[in-house]
Amino acid sequence: MILRPATRAELPAVLALLADEDKVVDPASVVVTSAYERAFADIESDARNEMLVLVDGDLVVGCLQATYIPGLGKGGAERALIEAVRIRADRRGGGLGRELMARAVARARARGCALVQLTSNKQRTEAHRFYASLGFARSHDGFKLALQGPGQDRPDAP
Repeated sequence: MILRPATRAELPAVLALLADEDKVVDPASVVVTSAYERAFADIESDARNEMLVLVDGDLVVGCLQATYIPGLGKGGAERALIEAVRIRADRRGGGLGRELMARAVARARARGCALVQLTSNKQRTEAHRFYASLGFARSHDGFKLALQGPGQDRPDAP
């Protein structure tokens, strides 16, 4: 298994993982919109963001996005925010999620991050148990404010 930054060619496979966590989605069926293209290009060009894939041969079996956030807390150290964690539905239960997270935490540690944090939808109770088993502790309640609907292209900046 290799963990590395995703390539543009793997974008459909990543989007397939994110489309439905309960079943395998064929990457060929995924429509890569201009919004996805821009978002991937933004992630790829930003040294503080990584879309990481766990690859078995030529097959993308897992993904996550890591964002490294500078801050004044924790002595000025960066913190890593992990989101969009997915393992292919037909590959779950074999330790790949544990491996993916361990490697992501190791990357954050090697970068000098003082903290790794993540968010998870409140309905994903199995994911919560999984994160707790890795040593993550519930510490905060999060809040979101939607500024535009899902799938909408972002407005062009002036």
